[in-house]
Amino acid sequence: MTTRGSRSEKVRRIFVQFDFNRDGGLNREEMSALVVAVNPRVKFSEEQISAILDEVFRTYGEFIDGEKGLTYDGLLRTYDDGAGDVDRDFEALGLELKTDEENEAASSLALEEASTSSAMERASSVGPQKTHRTAAWAASPNHGIIFDDTWKLVDDLEILIKRLKSKQTKDGKPKGENFDVYSDPGWSRELGPSSEVDKRIIWEESGHDYGVFVKELGALRSRADGSRSREEAFDGHMALGRVLYDQQLFKESLVCFKRACELQPTDVRPHFRAGNCYYVIGRHSEAKSEFISALDAAEAGGNQWGYLLPQIHVNLGISLEGEGMVISACEHYREAAILCPTHFRALKLLGSALFGVGEYKAAIKALEEAIYMKNDYADAHCDLASALHAIGDDENAIKEFQKAIDLKPGHVDALYNLGGLYMDMGRYQRASEVYTRVLGVWPNHWRAQLNKAVSLLGAGETDEAKRALKEALKMTNRIELYDAISHLKQLQKKKLKGNGNGNGNDDSFVVVEASKFKTVGERTTLRQELATALDIRSFQRTTRLIRCDVDLLKKEMNENETPLTYSGTGFPEKSIRKAALEGVLRRLLGFLKPETFVGAVKEINLKILTVLDESESGRVDLGMFFAILAPICGGSPEKRKRVAFDSLLWRPVNEQEQGSQGQIKRVDALRYIKLLRLIYIPSQGTSELLEIHGEADDSTVSFTEFIAMFDDSDWGFGILSTLLKLEISDRNRHGKQSCSVCKYPIIGSRFKEMKSGFSLCGQCYSEGKVPTSFKLDEYRFKEYVKESEAVKDKCLWFSLQKSPSGTTTNL
Repeated sequence: MTTRGSRSEKVRRIFVQFDFNRDGGLNREEMSALVVAVNPRVKFSEEQISAILDEVFRTYGEFIDGEKGLTYDGLLRTYDDGAGDVDRDFEALGLELKTDEENEAASSLALEEASTSSAMERASSVGPQKTHRTAAWAASPNHGIIFDDTWKLVDDLEILIKRLKSKQTKDGKPKGENFDVYSDPGWSRELGPSSEVDKRIIWEESGHDYGVFVKELGALRSRADGSRSREEAFDGHMALGRVLYDQQLFKESLVCFKRACELQPTDVRPHFRAGNCYYVIGRHSEAKSEFISALDAAEAGGNQWGYLLPQIHVNLGISLEGEGMVISACEHYREAAILCPTHFRALKLLGSALFGVGEYKAAIKALEEAIYMKNDYADAHCDLASALHAIGDDENAIKEFQKAIDLKPGHVDALYNLGGLYMDMGRYQRASEVYTRVLGVWPNHWRAQLNKAVSLLGAGETDEAKRALKEALKMTNRIELYDAISHLKQLQKKKLKGNGNGNGNDDSFVVVEASKFKTVGERTTLRQELATALDIRSFQRTTRLIRCDVDLLKKEMNENETPLTYSGTGFPEKSIRKAALEGVLRRLLGFLKPETFVGAVKEINLKILTVLDESESGRVDLGMFFAILAPICGGSPEKRKRVAFDSLLWRPVNEQEQGSQGQIKRVDALRYIKLLRLIYIPSQGTSELLEIHGEADDSTVSFTEFIAMFDDSDWGFGILSTLLKLEISDRNRHGKQSCSVCKYPIIGSRFKEMKSGFSLCGQCYSEGKVPTSFKLDEYRFKEYVKESEAVKDKCLWFSLQKSPSGTTTNL
């Protein structure tokens, strides 16, 4: 009896015999020659040949590769389905089986695009047929099926899957969304195409048929376990797992790969494939663990698994991104690109990750490299466009977005981001058109619907904007939508009234110089001071650091060991790499979802890490980092200052002073204050801070002296008192009071001009905006908070509680 292995080789020899142009496919002319040759006694008419070919090309359409024709997998499937007798045809053609080396050489020549013996991804490796690759991967010298009994297991499993498909009506239908519109995550496998299967399959796992399938599958696993040797059992479970994975039965596939891990713990392949399964089903932490195990095994195995290392690094990076650890992912993408310089997906992923943490120039370089290797890479064009927009190169950004859309017309990411770019440029009508295209692809994209409303408003189409906002409200009940609708109602009222108070310019404003803004009362915040505090408060909101209790910083210092390193100056530091620092932040902000954490890390990197790592060494002084974070974390102001001081005390440069009543060096305290102001109050220069406070020396300061330096309103961080005030009151609403400039309901403090009587929100007040209808030589403002807050003592500011988890974002 012919074994499956020799049978597939016979089919391959037949295929190679008739693939005259060696393009990896049998076109109609080549298939016609094959049909005639294997039926030498039959005289076919042209009509009969045409009918036969029509039937073959229609029935096996999924295996037709464009103009190339029927692939090797397709020809094998025709014989599997009984359309021909492979032994009879083989004899009729007078062919004979060659040695393994000759077979591999012939296969490599004729089936270049289907070969899976190479682990490196190539630009030409992605083909349209992905649904039946058993023969292709099974023939691989590194990953193929070794034992004949394993072929029997695979054959029986394919029968079970075919039976299950026939009973499940939803099989083969794509899921409820169009998956072609999303950016490709760049998923890599060690064999075959480097992106996941195009066609998503829904398996109804709760039905009786699926239960029967699982029971029968269990019997196949038991047969594999009962093999004559451990190696044969491993071979069986790996083959079963591969077939199940290709059919998107990921949970069942995972069981097989985990069993294979138990049978051969030091083999890289089962760990790698188990990691793939874990990631696909959304268990990113377990995926990361399996990839790390695969990486350890590959590195321990020497050159045997060297070809697979780039893919392990790529998939480990992707799983880290799934947990929000983008900086850590960058390190693995870099390693993959170093190991395999032609790995365009690794470069694309590196560029995307660098963009995600705000490293725009490095991101552009990596993405341009990826596009240089693969010019039709739509996702790389999309991310390059976003990076170009981030550095202000909008014209080239538009071109790149357009390239991505031309390559993939329904690319939601490219369309949505292009709409945002047009809005930033003030081209509101064009932006609304792009958002309409987004909604055509993804009808329930509420952010696109909201932005469409905003762009219509910018284009002056108030009625259309109102309708678009109501549609967005149907999709989500976020509070900013209610504010936006209230805003539009006010605009409509102004429109109906015509000229309003007679000047016809109710909706316009002018920006007044700071010297013309005066305050009434001690509690009224100065305009410039409020602008700085609002900026810090925005940073708090984006990073959610206000929800991180400052005591957690102290816990990190006490419970986690940080090794000493030496900087270029020779002084010891407790510094760590940015990837390790990201792990610390993940513990501090463990309540954040991965996608929110990514945004927080990006802001922290842009605002803090770029200052602390001015030399771009990739390392950060952890003690100084904690001291910089302390003032904006949750907790009373006394606690925040205490932890900032303790963070400085924890640094090696101050360790020798700990015995003398816990004092730190004055020069270090001054350096900290300078960095604090440079990061949070960049508009107020700090270059002369050290000189003003005296020469650098070895004197020390106590906690009490440190507090005096910290609270100094001119040279310290006195802005903290205003920040605390915002933290308590900036979510309070003033009923129906609206800002006279932006027309939005006033939230937080209300600033009333005492002579003219108009009111401003904190944002407009900080920016110096006043209505053009009130032109004065001098404006005198008094700050009002909500009445319930006004009766509270100032000490309330200093019993600060954590802010609510939600945030309000202005349009």
